[in-house]
Amino acid sequence: MKKFPYTPLQVAVHVYAWSGLILLLFDFLTGRLSANPIQDMERRTGRHAITLLVLLLMCTPMNTIFKWSEPLKRRRALGLYTFLYVTIHMIIFADLDYGLAWSLLLQEVVQKPRLIVGFLAFLIFIPLAVTSFDIWKVRLGKNWKRLHRLVYLIGPLAFLHYIWSKKGDVLTLQGEVVKPLIYGLVIAVFLVFRIPPVRKAIASFSTRMLALLSGRTRQPKVDTP
Repeated sequence: MKKFPYTPLQVAVHVYAWSGLILLLFDFLTGRLSANPIQDMERRTGRHAITLLVLLLMCTPMNTIFKWSEPLKRRRALGLYTFLYVTIHMIIFADLDYGLAWSLLLQEVVQKPRLIVGFLAFLIFIPLAVTSFDIWKVRLGKNWKRLHRLVYLIGPLAFLHYIWSKKGDVLTLQGEVVKPLIYGLVIAVFLVFRIPPVRKAIASFSTRMLALLSGRTRQPKVDTP
């Protein structure tokens, strides 16, 4: 029997990534969107984008803590899917919401900080998506890693865009700010994890714990008379 060519994690990444568009299209065709369908589509594509971004940022910690190398192989797919949803999010906003009225769009962006940080995150993402393929790793050399570290700047910008898009009080946790704050906390943890001393300490602790657990699971050999 021919072996299935995809791993469970690989399948899960693609299924989850496409689920957002499939469910959105289904709800659109069956009239299940809210009373403001354009805003509904904007919010859903934006939320799916930031969720994929969080999963992307999770790949390195998963490898460091659990010594699981496969998440590193899924970073490219997660990054491209994130960019796909960000692009769709932008198209819905610019075309369906504002009808590509560029002067009005520019005025709106300048006046609202949430749009400034969101647009900035999108602009930073463009070169990362374009250079995500192996050929660019060869062409850029060491600069490829330096360029792709910009994803750690996109995280805070995406969080700011998300939380500024919601109504509520952060200090009293009133309104719609709880979910964005959870995303922001997770992003912050992953960014702190990237600090070299922190990452080194966690990797060392993880190695010792895995070695200890591995030793405990081994059954001692008992000599029989």
